[in-house]
Amino acid sequence: MNVDAFDYELPPERIAQEAVEPRDAARLMVLPRDAGAPRDGFVRDLPDLLRPGDLLVINDTRVLPARIFGRKETGGLVELFLLERRGAAEGRETWRALIGASRAPKRGAVVLLPDGHEARIVEGPGDGGEALVELSGPAPVEELLRRRGRLPLPPYIRRAPDDPRTARDRERYQTVFASRDGALAAPTAGLHFTPELLRRLAERGVARAAVTLHVGEGTFRPVTADRVEDIQLHEEWCELSEETAEAIARTRAAGGRVVAVGTTVARTLESRPSRADGAPLPGAGRTDIFIAPGHPFRHLDALMTNFHLPRSTLLMLVSAFAGRERVLDAYREAVSRGYRFYSYGDAMLIL
Repeated sequence: MNVDAFDYELPPERIAQEAVEPRDAARLMVLPRDAGAPRDGFVRDLPDLLRPGDLLVINDTRVLPARIFGRKETGGLVELFLLERRGAAEGRETWRALIGASRAPKRGAVVLLPDGHEARIVEGPGDGGEALVELSGPAPVEELLRRRGRLPLPPYIRRAPDDPRTARDRERYQTVFASRDGALAAPTAGLHFTPELLRRLAERGVARAAVTLHVGEGTFRPVTADRVEDIQLHEEWCELSEETAEAIARTRAAGGRVVAVGTTVARTLESRPSRADGAPLPGAGRTDIFIAPGHPFRHLDALMTNFHLPRSTLLMLVSAFAGRERVLDAYREAVSRGYRFYSYGDAMLIL
């Protein structure tokens, strides 16, 4: 299948630049998975849309403020986008990073970072600006990032250097249940939940369980292949606990539905093999699972997800769940009804 089959027209003004408040005031398009017209609602309607005995599965990853700015010893500005820690020894940490500068520092160069930290270029930078850097300073790198780092917002969310929304993004671009540091982007379907909505869902009898998938840099890279069959995703670390596997088994045995909150949850569940009872096998590791039309879903019954970019692997996953033509028709309807798209946008619930 050609990647162009997942294209659609999106007016630029439909791309959300900031999130609505409160979080659950976002609009929600409810799409029956097999047949029937989509209907409009709001995320706050979820307790009325789900049933007692359903299981909501969320991703508890937390976004690292992984962009940090420094200067060359000669004074030039350098941006480091820290992608993945590769090792640590004797007060030094080695990270894969993307380097942004008018003239990229060469191997062996030192970048001076805030609060007495520095980064030495160990390898690279190569094509695309990727390098291996060694960071050192008076505190662990995660502490430096918490104090001085910036969240790696998607490129379609535009912020000027002095934009007052930047400070707000530090809280708003995290889910209320984020607890495990490691992601480079938020699991955006989870951004719509509030503590009050979670309380109302629990009162309704909807249970909750968590998985972890640390969204990697692949989420920022466009699809370059012409054919779906040629797409290869970057690996990402994920974990499904014994507790969550048991919750899924109990839900299915009692006739409830497993509702994945976001494509990251869907990918985590579908990357796990099945136990004898049909539930996913607990475990942790790296996954590069790519879900496209034709994939036989085993571990979820419903999907809540944001509206995704044209030609993206996430749109292909949603199309695999509900059918390409059906999903694209719903997207065109969402455009005409004024829905807001992408990370800070509205959501869709496929039941």
